[in-house]
Amino acid sequence: MASFIHLNDGNQLPWIAFGTGTALYGRDATESVRRALDNGFIHIDTAASYRNEESVGRAIKLSGKSRSELYITTKLGKLQKPGETVRSALLTSLSKLGIEYVDSYLVHNPAHHPGKLRQIWEEMEEVKREGLTKSIGVSNFYVEHLEEILPVATITPAVNQIELHPYVWRSSKPTIALNEEHDIVTSSYGGLSPIVRFPGGPVDAAIEQIRTRLEKTRGAPVSNGQVLIKWLKQNGVVVVTTSSKAERIREYLDTINVPDLTEEEMKLIESKGAELHRKAS
Repeated sequence: MASFIHLNDGNQLPWIAFGTGTALYGRDATESVRRALDNGFIHIDTAASYRNEESVGRAIKLSGKSRSELYITTKLGKLQKPGETVRSALLTSLSKLGIEYVDSYLVHNPAHHPGKLRQIWEEMEEVKREGLTKSIGVSNFYVEHLEEILPVATITPAVNQIELHPYVWRSSKPTIALNEEHDIVTSSYGGLSPIVRFPGGPVDAAIEQIRTRLEKTRGAPVSNGQVLIKWLKQNGVVVVTTSSKAERIREYLDTINVPDLTEEEMKLIESKGAELHRKAS
């Protein structure tokens, strides 16, 4: 079952994506992406700086799925070569991916473009107008970065992808609020950090309590990971996650069938997360 989030430019994107950073950084992602596509993912999230776009493209081709069935996100890295532009960087990514357009193209990190964010955003708008990408957005942009580009933007970013989980929710609230003010969808990476990277923290007991209740309500197994993913989804956040295991991939996608958290359960995870600030990146 697919579920989509509507963007401010009229397009829509799947609520969950298979990410090819972190564990797949600089590695051949062919088998991992094929496994994700074979098990139901349709949204693949990659980046020039992950150094695996060619293998992602190979997996897309081997999957046998039509381009229109898939949603592909990639990201602009640091422009290092003389004369390199947003357009030339995107064309290089498209060539590696073996496709004619991406669905979303994001500025990966504002730190890559000191003093040039406005110019970079103008070039991002140009590649959207040219049809090389359907939507444009940003990643790792916080309030100060958004406030730099929004005054000159004739096309507002559609997406802002940031590290997001209960242990950074409180510190991210100003950015989330600014995203909402401009109808920018918040996308998340590192969403499972509380149980994968920082186990033993204050949200653990809350997650287990909620998991038990959801499992009883559903009459079928519910995992701790599904509780966190469901929490993000109910907050209107796109989830970017990854796994090398087919059963885990199916579990993540199955989260859409898990009953909703109650308002009290949503607040409990937020309040427990506010007791600790831990960032994965």
